[in-house]
Amino acid sequence: MKILIITAGGTIDKIYFDDMSKYEVGEPNIKHVLKNLKVNFGYQVKSLVKKDSLHMNDTDRKLIYEYILKSNHERILITHGTDTMVETGRYLKPLKNRVIVLTGSMQPAGFINSDAVFNVGFALGALQVLKKGVYIAMSGSIYDPSEAVKNRDKGVFEKKK
Repeated sequence: MKILIITAGGTIDKIYFDDMSKYEVGEPNIKHVLKNLKVNFGYQVKSLVKKDSLHMNDTDRKLIYEYILKSNHERILITHGTDTMVETGRYLKPLKNRVIVLTGSMQPAGFINSDAVFNVGFALGALQVLKKGVYIAMSGSIYDPSEAVKNRDKGVFEKKK
């Protein structure tokens, strides 16, 4: 099985230069994460969007949607910023003939206390066993995008109440 990994920017790919600069979305960190996880499956990485998810719009979502539609991969991981991950998941819901899992992190992957490695590992495991559909995998839980919400105060995703 070969997994397609699409990177869309977000905190997972943010880098920090010094005290005088802000975080910026850099090159995808997923290759470093996968190397450290020592994954034992084939994968292809495609960087489509390099944005903070607050700046993502439906043009970006359409680009991701159309790339997936043209792809022959059945299992797709999307690394994405957490602020609009739910919106992108909802946008992709019509792609019912694949397993698509979105994940990201609350801290950049390069930070020692980042949740990126756990979230990516969890999402990759889930991706291999879930039925066809679109999901969000964050903080050890799987969500339907239409039922998920980011709780900014707690720094986690939850099921909508």
